[in-house]
Amino acid sequence: MLTKRIIPCLDVKDGRTVKGTNFVNLRDAGDAVELAAIYAKEGADELIFLDITATVEGRKTLLELVNKVAHTINIPFCVGGGISSISDVQALLNAGADKISINSSAVKRPELISELSQEFGSQCIVVAIDTKNIEGIDIVHTHGGRTPTNLVTQQWAKEVEHRGAGEILLTSMDCDGTKNGFDIRLTREISENAGIPVIASGGAGNMEHFSEVFTKGKADAGLAASIFHFKEIPIPELKTYLTEKSIPMRM
Repeated sequence: MLTKRIIPCLDVKDGRTVKGTNFVNLRDAGDAVELAAIYAKEGADELIFLDITATVEGRKTLLELVNKVAHTINIPFCVGGGISSISDVQALLNAGADKISINSSAVKRPELISELSQEFGSQCIVVAIDTKNIEGIDIVHTHGGRTPTNLVTQQWAKEVEHRGAGEILLTSMDCDGTKNGFDIRLTREISENAGIPVIASGGAGNMEHFSEVFTKGKADAGLAASIFHFKEIPIPELKTYLTEKSIPMRM
């Protein structure tokens, strides 16, 4: 079995890390570069930076922040928010990002996934899927979770893989920020039908939740924000706990 990954997520607004519940009610969680350095030192496997207002406000992810992070940490990191073209990705990779994440732009023009994959390789193209269950159907949302689409999450996950995505970042909006656990049902459905890694996001509140999402949910990576930002779960302790549960981790 491949080692599972622990990925802190830094939602960035104006250079600061913020965290909300169900995608709203944001509060400050600290300087993004400083937090990145701490997580790298503590043993995080990767980091994901999401400029959460970039798509909404129509501006591009801050290249300056990416450059600072690249010069500060020695682990891979992914950047998302407002990315809609080959030139956007080129600029971020040149600034030091290892991977990029697209969501709204992929839904708007699915061909973008193929174009980016062919240009840069699928290994650095992550498609983020923000999903909410509406009347029993898992529906894809865009623009930071503000806009529902007519896409069914399970079908969209298959399409993004077919078009060349290297990974899926699956965020349950229903679970996001609640600390009641990941959406095990949905994560398992997507993971079992995907030939690419699935990063589970939304709902982590304790160490057992990570164990569940790796075993029952079959996720390849577990992503969380507030429990790391506010020092509720130290990454070294989490990795030790998971290793003791016979879940393969990179220590």
